[in-house]
Amino acid sequence: MRLDISYRTKFAFDAPVRESQNELRACPVSDERQQLLSYRVTVEPSARMLSFTDYWGTRVDHFGVTESHADLEVTAEASVETQDPQAHSASPAMESLGDPAFLNEHDEYLKPTRHTDWNQAMAHQAREMATADGSNVVKAVSALSEFVGGRLAYVPGATEIGEPITEVLAKGAGVCQDYAHLGVALCRSIGIPARYASGYLFSSNERTGSIDGDLVRVQTHAWFEAAVPGVGWLALDPTNRLAVGRQHVKIGHGRDYDDVPPLRGVYSGPGTPELDASVEIRRMNPSRQSTSLMRPSLLTAVKSPRTRKQQQQQ
Repeated sequence: MRLDISYRTKFAFDAPVRESQNELRACPVSDERQQLLSYRVTVEPSARMLSFTDYWGTRVDHFGVTESHADLEVTAEASVETQDPQAHSASPAMESLGDPAFLNEHDEYLKPTRHTDWNQAMAHQAREMATADGSNVVKAVSALSEFVGGRLAYVPGATEIGEPITEVLAKGAGVCQDYAHLGVALCRSIGIPARYASGYLFSSNERTGSIDGDLVRVQTHAWFEAAVPGVGWLALDPTNRLAVGRQHVKIGHGRDYDDVPPLRGVYSGPGTPELDASVEIRRMNPSRQSTSLMRPSLLTAVKSPRTRKQQQQQ
């Protein structure tokens, strides 16, 4: 599936700020399931940009605005070709998780973090679900993802970034980041390495994964991936209770949200920002792809008009 994506974030300050330094993680990664065709970043007001790949393998676009500004707008545009993942028939037993080489390779994805700090009650519940229908790692991960999808109600604004996962579970409500963090926490609590994934979802309804037409306007999305011995990473979307497929476009992964926030930074000054962020995704029909203006190259463009519009971060 060919998808053209436009991710736009605008900050409007109630008073001018003197300077802001920002990090953007919006560029889709190329892997066995998707191929990045083109990528471009536009910033208003203009800013010098430095791009690099971070420790987790995610592209980071760093830019700073050093003049006084009251507005900041960032637009990241990408074209991606996606496909469903290859099916794996291997079903390793739970005992395979104890292999020393496997544990050493995935050590960073086994420890609790600020967003995935589970308690003993959660670990006990996870183990019961994981062993209910056999000692199979794939079945265990699938059971935990299905539990998360059924246990939480999708309620925007029900939680805040940084809210303990134990409180999210007790509340029984959240958004896709909470679903992903809970899936990660439950997997790690019983020794299954898991990581948080950030990206985009081509869906007219983030909660059901349904598609209506060739253009959708959404927000960034999140899911989780679990390491299966001898197989690789199994990616599941508990928010939509389905496996990650061609509708999903991955930006990157990490231990939790803090490793892959879409936009983060600091600013100097008294202003308080108001944030407006949106994602627009268009599915390209094969007959239209040859005429697309997005060419198969990797570009970073910085817009140069000098206005009082400028940037901030989060």
